Amino acid sequence: MIYTVTFNPSLDYIVSVEDFKLGLTNRTSSELMLPGGKGLNVSMVLGNLGVANTAFGFAAGFTGREIIRRIEEMGVKSEFIPIENGISRINLKLKSIDGTEINGSGPEISEDAIGKLMEKLNVLKEGDVLVLAGSIPGSMPDDIYRRIMAELDGRGVLIAVDATKDLLVNVLAYHPFLVKPNNHELGEIFGVTLSGRDEVIEYAKKLKEMGAANVLVSMAGQGAVLIDEDSNVYETPAPKGKLVNGVGAGDSMVAGFIAGWIQKRDYAHAFAMGVAAGSASAFSERLATKQEIEQIYDQMKKEEQR
Repeated sequence: MIYTVTFNPSLDYIVSVEDFKLGLTNRTSSELMLPGGKGLNVSMVLGNLGVANTAFGFAAGFTGREIIRRIEEMGVKSEFIPIENGISRINLKLKSIDGTEINGSGPEISEDAIGKLMEKLNVLKEGDVLVLAGSIPGSMPDDIYRRIMAELDGRGVLIAVDATKDLLVNVLAYHPFLVKPNNHELGEIFGVTLSGRDEVIEYAKKLKEMGAANVLVSMAGQGAVLIDEDSNVYETPAPKGKLVNGVGAGDSMVAGFIAGWIQKRDYAHAFAMGVAAGSASAFSERLATKQEIEQIYDQMKKEEQR
């Protein structure tokens, strides 16, 4: 079974405003509300690919109930832990001003709630896959990823981690099955700016030497790189298409990689599925569908044969 954890899920309110004016009343020209959070994005894309999975996390207030309602409507099984106080966050994303977002803080997560999450995670067994993705609320201990991996160490659980800097570096001693930084995040870990795939490959290998089994690096328009557990290097340019929405593309890559690995236990296939899924989401208003992912996967295979 595949499980994801989203510590700080959200309702993403995505709007467009024509000719936005600061300090004045503006009206939307388009609106969209979707459940958000990196782990949930992975769950939803896995679901779109027909891969059963369970989403763990925390939910508070009316927004928490709406997040659960929406993801279950999409066919994702959820086992969220209710938080009595506060509300799950709402993130405002203004499409017409590129990259402009206002993200909520989320509810306070108590040590008791963390204990309940650990109880749920204790059911995982050999062969299960766990995805730990995204930021954590300020009320949670900053070593929570490491605590989870320490608890599951030695059980044969395949753990994928999509997080930044210390959250990622601190778990490498437990040899995660997959880590997926983007090229900027990879550079931040080592205090360098990475400008091309050759440099990304060099530093991805360093991250693997620090303990990760597989290192998958997304590079937006420059494609992607994978260093697999046997130190084989896979690289590809970005598939052709129009960028519509970059939100969730990296999470989709994680979902595609895991789905591809489960299908064939083959890293070349998993890598191609990851790139196809990430690109398909980037080319769409919403997270990628199975048909969109398969179309880009087929396009990539045709390009390889030329």
